Amino acid sequence: MDTLRGSLLVATPAIESGPFWRSVVFVLDHDADGALGVIVNHPLESDVDDVLPDWAGLVNAPVCLFDGGPVAMDSALALGVVADVPPPLGWRQMAGRVGLVDLDGPLPGSGELAGLRVFAGYAGWGPEQLESELLEGAWLVVQARDSDLTSPQPENLWRDVLMRQQGDVRFWATFPDDPSAN
Repeated sequence: MDTLRGSLLVATPAIESGPFWRSVVFVLDHDADGALGVIVNHPLESDVDDVLPDWAGLVNAPVCLFDGGPVAMDSALALGVVADVPPPLGWRQMAGRVGLVDLDGPLPGSGELAGLRVFAGYAGWGPEQLESELLEGAWLVVQARDSDLTSPQPENLWRDVLMRQQGDVRFWATFPDDPSAN
């Protein structure tokens, strides 16, 4: 399978509960050893200012931490979308203009980042685990947009990403939160 790095994984209605229910995951890395990503549409109630006050002024609204996934929830990682200038020190490209930002490094200068988001934890899959979930129909793989990572309304991102797709998968955007109550 080709690498899914830089793609979005959109949870299908086959995922009925748990941390990936209606999630949109940006894939940071994917190879024979497995996959790594962050959930980009699950904001937490914790403000970035409470955990990383120096970084709060650089984060896009909503200025909160995001639940990046169920692995290592006690650690933080940041994704930054570079502007049309050279990337800041401490930025490491993942895909296109998106990269990891070193939270222990120097703060980016004004205008160096077009967007920044901080995540608590990440999503991880072992060798062939993600491929198995894809075959089961748990995920839809779609092209990511830089704006997906910094959406001002992340709670709408699952539906928004589905609505911009071609074909019948668009109908999943209207799938009820609780199909048994339909």
